[in-house]
Amino acid sequence: MTSGWLIDGEQKARPLLILAHGAGAGMDTPFMTFMARAIAAGGVRVARFEFGYMRKRRETGKRTPPPRAERLMGEYEARIAQWREQAPVFIGGKSMGGRIASMLADGLGADGLVAGLVCLGYPFHPPGRPQKTRTAHLETLRTAALICQGERDPFGSRQDVSGYALPPAITLHWAADGNHDLKPRVKSGHTWEGNMLAAARAVVDFIHAKANEEIS
Repeated sequence: MTSGWLIDGEQKARPLLILAHGAGAGMDTPFMTFMARAIAAGGVRVARFEFGYMRKRRETGKRTPPPRAERLMGEYEARIAQWREQAPVFIGGKSMGGRIASMLADGLGADGLVAGLVCLGYPFHPPGRPQKTRTAHLETLRTAALICQGERDPFGSRQDVSGYALPPAITLHWAADGNHDLKPRVKSGHTWEGNMLAAARAVVDFIHAKANEEIS
Protein backbone atom coordinates (compact mmCIF):
# COMPACT_ATOMS: atom_id res chain seq x y z
CA MET A 1 0.00 0.00 0.00
CA THR A 2 1.28 3.45 -0.91
CA SER A 3 1.03 5.76 2.12
CA GLY A 4 -2.40 7.36 2.27
CA TRP A 5 -3.87 5.11 -0.40
CA LEU A 6 -5.83 1.89 -0.64
CA ILE A 7 -4.66 0.05 -3.75
CA ASP A 8 -6.68 -2.69 -5.43
CA GLY A 9 -5.49 -4.76 -8.38
CA GLU A 10 -2.24 -5.98 -9.85
CA GLN A 11 0.62 -3.50 -10.21
CA LYS A 12 1.11 -4.67 -13.79
CA ALA A 13 -2.43 -3.59 -14.75
CA ARG A 14 -2.01 -0.84 -17.32
CA PRO A 15 -4.99 1.48 -16.73
CA LEU A 16 -5.29 3.19 -13.34
CA LEU A 17 -8.51 4.57 -11.83
CA ILE A 18 -8.20 7.07 -8.96
CA LEU A 19 -11.32 7.15 -6.80
CA ALA A 20 -12.30 9.74 -4.18
CA HIS A 21 -14.98 9.19 -1.56
CA GLY A 22 -18.31 10.91 -0.96
CA ALA A 23 -18.95 13.82 1.40
CA GLY A 24 -20.01 11.85 4.46
CA ALA A 25 -17.89 8.69 4.48
CA GLY A 26 -14.32 7.63 3.75
CA MET A 27 -12.54 5.48 1.23
CA ASP A 28 -13.21 2.17 2.99
CA THR A 29 -17.02 2.06 2.99
CA PRO A 30 -18.69 -1.17 1.81
CA PHE A 31 -19.64 0.64 -1.42
CA MET A 32 -16.11 1.86 -2.16
CA THR A 33 -14.50 -1.45 -1.19
CA PHE A 34 -16.90 -3.60 -3.22
CA MET A 35 -16.65 -1.36 -6.28
CA ALA A 36 -12.86 -1.02 -6.16
CA ARG A 37 -12.35 -4.77 -5.89
CA ALA A 38 -14.86 -5.56 -8.62
CA ILE A 39 -13.22 -3.07 -10.99
CA ALA A 40 -9.76 -4.38 -10.12
CA ALA A 41 -10.92 -7.91 -10.95
CA GLY A 42 -11.49 -6.62 -14.48
CA GLY A 43 -7.85 -5.68 -14.95
CA VAL A 44 -7.91 -2.04 -13.84
CA ARG A 45 -5.74 -0.92 -10.94
CA VAL A 46 -7.75 1.18 -8.48
CA ALA A 47 -6.25 3.74 -6.10
CA ARG A 48 -8.49 5.10 -3.33
CA PHE A 49 -7.60 8.12 -1.20
CA GLU A 50 -9.16 10.45 1.36
CA PHE A 51 -9.38 14.22 1.42
CA GLY A 52 -7.75 16.02 4.33
CA TYR A 53 -10.97 16.77 6.18
CA MET A 54 -11.86 13.07 6.23
CA ARG A 55 -8.42 12.08 7.52
CA LYS A 56 -8.81 14.68 10.27
CA ARG A 57 -12.24 13.28 11.11
CA ARG A 58 -10.69 9.86 11.62
CA GLU A 59 -8.04 11.33 13.92
CA THR A 60 -10.33 13.50 16.03
CA GLY A 61 -13.67 11.71 15.77
CA LYS A 62 -15.29 15.08 15.08
CA ARG A 63 -17.61 15.21 12.09
CA THR A 64 -16.78 18.28 10.07
CA PRO A 65 -18.29 19.15 6.68
CA PRO A 66 -16.12 19.12 3.58
CA PRO A 67 -14.42 22.39 2.62
CA ARG A 68 -15.22 24.35 -0.52
CA ALA A 69 -14.92 22.60 -3.85
CA GLU A 70 -11.92 24.71 -4.88
CA ARG A 71 -9.85 23.36 -1.99
CA LEU A 72 -10.88 19.78 -2.70
CA MET A 73 -9.97 20.25 -6.36
CA GLY A 74 -6.47 21.30 -5.29
CA GLU A 75 -6.13 18.24 -3.08
CA TYR A 76 -7.33 15.93 -5.83
CA GLU A 77 -4.98 17.45 -8.40
CA ALA A 78 -2.05 16.99 -6.02
CA ARG A 79 -2.98 13.32 -5.66
CA ILE A 80 -3.09 12.86 -9.43
CA ALA A 81 0.42 14.29 -9.66
CA GLN A 82 1.70 11.30 -7.66
CA TRP A 83 0.72 9.00 -10.54
CA ARG A 84 2.16 10.92 -13.51
CA GLU A 85 4.28 7.93 -14.49
CA GLN A 86 1.23 5.64 -14.68
CA ALA A 87 -0.66 5.86 -17.97
CA PRO A 88 -3.43 6.02 -18.84
CA VAL A 89 -4.97 7.55 -15.72
CA PHE A 90 -8.71 7.82 -15.12
CA ILE A 91 -10.21 9.88 -12.31
CA GLY A 92 -13.52 9.79 -10.51
CA GLY A 93 -15.26 8.96 -7.30
CA LYS A 94 -18.40 8.39 -5.32
CA SER A 95 -20.90 11.26 -5.25
CA MET A 96 -18.94 14.37 -4.17
CA GLY A 97 -15.66 12.71 -5.10
CA GLY A 98 -16.92 12.19 -8.64
CA ARG A 99 -18.15 15.76 -8.83
CA ILE A 100 -14.75 17.15 -7.82
CA ALA A 101 -13.07 14.92 -10.40
CA SER A 102 -15.50 16.11 -13.06
CA MET A 103 -14.53 19.72 -12.36
CA LEU A 104 -10.88 18.85 -13.02
CA ALA A 105 -11.29 16.50 -15.96
CA ASP A 106 -11.15 18.86 -18.95
CA GLY A 107 -8.23 20.90 -17.66
CA LEU A 108 -6.15 17.84 -16.85
CA GLY A 109 -7.27 16.05 -19.99
CA ALA A 110 -6.02 18.93 -22.13
CA ASP A 111 -2.59 18.47 -20.52
CA GLY A 112 -2.64 14.74 -21.24
CA LEU A 113 -2.86 13.80 -17.55
CA VAL A 114 -6.32 12.24 -17.58
CA ALA A 115 -7.83 9.82 -20.11
CA GLY A 116 -11.37 9.68 -18.75
CA LEU A 117 -13.81 10.25 -15.90
CA VAL A 118 -15.88 7.80 -13.83
CA CYS A 119 -18.64 9.06 -11.50
CA LEU A 120 -20.44 6.67 -9.17
CA GLY A 121 -23.73 8.20 -8.07
CA TYR A 122 -23.28 11.76 -9.31
CA PRO A 123 -24.92 14.46 -7.12
CA PHE A 124 -26.85 16.24 -9.88
CA HIS A 125 -28.79 18.17 -7.23
CA PRO A 126 -29.37 18.08 -3.45
CA PRO A 127 -32.16 15.69 -2.38
CA GLY A 128 -35.53 17.41 -2.49
CA ARG A 129 -34.15 20.41 -4.40
CA PRO A 130 -34.14 19.41 -8.08
CA GLN A 131 -34.02 23.07 -9.12
CA LYS A 132 -30.53 23.49 -7.58
CA THR A 133 -28.58 21.62 -10.25
CA ARG A 134 -24.85 20.96 -10.35
CA THR A 135 -24.67 20.41 -14.08
CA ALA A 136 -23.34 23.66 -15.62
CA HIS A 137 -19.79 22.35 -16.10
CA LEU A 138 -21.06 18.98 -17.29
CA GLU A 139 -22.93 20.58 -20.19
CA THR A 140 -19.61 21.53 -21.83
CA LEU A 141 -17.59 18.48 -20.75
CA ARG A 142 -15.24 17.19 -23.46
CA THR A 143 -13.54 14.43 -21.48
CA ALA A 144 -15.01 10.97 -22.05
CA ALA A 145 -17.08 10.18 -18.98
CA LEU A 146 -19.15 7.35 -17.53
CA ILE A 147 -21.75 8.08 -14.86
CA CYS A 148 -23.21 5.08 -13.01
CA GLN A 149 -26.47 6.23 -11.44
CA GLY A 150 -29.34 4.61 -9.59
CA GLU A 151 -32.68 4.97 -11.37
CA ARG A 152 -34.30 6.45 -8.26
CA ASP A 153 -31.27 8.29 -6.86
CA PRO A 154 -32.55 11.26 -4.79
CA PHE A 155 -29.51 13.23 -6.03
CA GLY A 156 -30.62 12.72 -9.64
CA SER A 157 -33.10 10.09 -10.77
CA ARG A 158 -33.47 8.76 -14.28
CA GLN A 159 -36.44 11.06 -14.76
CA ASP A 160 -34.48 14.08 -13.51
CA VAL A 161 -31.42 13.40 -15.66
CA SER A 162 -33.47 12.85 -18.81
CA GLY A 163 -34.20 16.58 -18.78
CA TYR A 164 -30.57 17.71 -18.61
CA ALA A 165 -28.56 18.93 -21.60
CA LEU A 166 -25.64 16.54 -21.21
CA PRO A 167 -23.02 16.31 -23.99
CA PRO A 168 -22.13 13.24 -26.10
CA ALA A 169 -18.96 12.80 -24.04
CA ILE A 170 -21.04 11.48 -21.13
CA THR A 171 -22.33 7.91 -21.09
CA LEU A 172 -24.91 6.93 -18.48
CA HIS A 173 -25.22 3.48 -16.93
CA TRP A 174 -28.44 3.01 -14.97
CA ALA A 175 -28.64 0.71 -11.95
CA ALA A 176 -32.10 -0.87 -11.91
CA ASP A 177 -34.28 0.67 -9.17
CA GLY A 178 -31.07 1.82 -7.46
CA ASN A 179 -30.71 4.58 -4.87
CA HIS A 180 -27.61 6.75 -4.32
CA ASP A 181 -25.63 3.61 -3.41
CA LEU A 182 -27.18 1.71 -6.37
CA LYS A 183 -29.23 -0.33 -3.90
CA PRO A 184 -32.66 -1.45 -5.19
CA ARG A 185 -35.81 -2.17 -3.23
CA VAL A 186 -36.45 -5.84 -2.44
CA LYS A 187 -39.77 -5.75 -4.27
CA SER A 188 -37.99 -4.73 -7.50
CA GLY A 189 -36.51 -8.21 -7.94
CA HIS A 190 -33.02 -6.74 -8.36
CA THR A 191 -30.14 -6.97 -5.88
CA TRP A 192 -27.47 -4.59 -4.67
CA GLU A 193 -24.72 -7.05 -5.57
CA GLY A 194 -26.14 -7.44 -9.07
CA ASN A 195 -26.35 -3.68 -9.57
CA MET A 196 -22.83 -3.17 -8.25
CA LEU A 197 -21.33 -5.88 -10.45
CA ALA A 198 -23.13 -4.52 -13.52
CA ALA A 199 -21.83 -1.01 -12.76
CA ALA A 200 -18.30 -2.35 -12.24
CA ARG A 201 -18.46 -4.15 -15.59
CA ALA A 202 -19.58 -0.93 -17.25
CA VAL A 203 -16.63 0.89 -15.68
CA VAL A 204 -14.14 -1.79 -16.74
CA ASP A 205 -15.45 -1.84 -20.31
CA PHE A 206 -15.36 1.96 -20.50
CA ILE A 207 -11.81 2.23 -19.16
CA HIS A 208 -10.38 -0.51 -21.35
CA ALA A 209 -12.04 0.97 -24.45
CA LYS A 210 -10.67 4.44 -23.74
CA ALA A 211 -7.24 3.10 -22.75
CA ASN A 212 -7.00 1.27 -26.06
CA GLU A 213 -7.86 4.49 -27.88
CA GLU A 214 -5.00 6.19 -26.06
CA ILE A 215 -2.43 3.80 -27.51
CA SER A 216 -3.96 3.22 -30.95
